[in-house]
Amino acid sequence: MGLTNLNSTHLSSAKITAAQDAIAALETALAEITINLSPEDRKKYGSINEQNKLFVNKVYDYNQSQSNLSSPEVDWDEFNRDHSSRNNMEMMISKLESIITRLNNAKTLHDYDNYQSALVDYSYTTYKSGTSAPGFENKYKDLKQFFVKNSTSTTPSEEKK
Repeated sequence: MGLTNLNSTHLSSAKITAAQDAIAALETALAEITINLSPEDRKKYGSINEQNKLFVNKVYDYNQSQSNLSSPEVDWDEFNRDHSSRNNMEMMISKLESIITRLNNAKTLHDYDNYQSALVDYSYTTYKSGTSAPGFENKYKDLKQFFVKNSTSTTPSEEKK
């Protein structure tokens, strides 16, 4: 029998509610700055690559250390606010991506545990159906639709993650 209960840690209802409330609060706090770009806008404005980030940071450094060398045609107050905002957003995105990765990992283990337990239950149902135990034949017929008979496998294909 395969490994089961790879993740038996579960959040309490209070912690789930607290997490959902925190996410809602985060959405509310960020609502004024979050923007949905259309695919055309995303293509138009693109994404700053690493080389261009280095360039922007170097211009920022020059402006901070030797502002007399900075172009008077640039609104440096706005440039600095944009620079600060993008740094703050990048930090938040990094933290959120880390949380998402860890949540996906925990979910994967819960999915695996559920699938293994469902296979055990299906085996039990198959056995009980063969003994003519009441109700199991209907359950077996309902569950066997998930098992495609072919030459390589008799188990349901795993859901794409």
